[in-house]
Amino acid sequence: QVQPAESGGGLVQAGGSLRLSCAASGRTFSRYAMGWFRQPPGKEREYVAAISGSGTNTHYADSVKGRFTISRDNAKNTVYLQMNSLKPEDTAVYYCAAAPILTNSVRAYDYWGQGTQVTVSS
Repeated sequence: QVQPAESGGGLVQAGGSLRLSCAASGRTFSRYAMGWFRQPPGKEREYVAAISGSGTNTHYADSVKGRFTISRDNAKNTVYLQMNSLKPEDTAVYYCAAAPILTNSVRAYDYWGQGTQVTVSS
């Protein structure tokens, strides 16, 4: 079992960058794939990116491919989301979550953080 906690959100201008962090408690962090999701205002939660437990495999939503990079440091029980070339449509609450397998399905993720707000101004 792990309990994720996000940090690093904030306000940034379009074209700028932010790095989100997700620190997870628990001794079994490396056994879990980790995913980032986001929920724009008035919309449903959507998949952003995921990384396998070892960090070897990653996957991205088409909307962020080439702009966002997911990574993890299992020694620190932390997963990161580096966001470059941000756009106003990236504005959302960003959530970190843990799943037993690498997947883009929100239903597969068992443990969720509280979220961190990212706002991109035009």
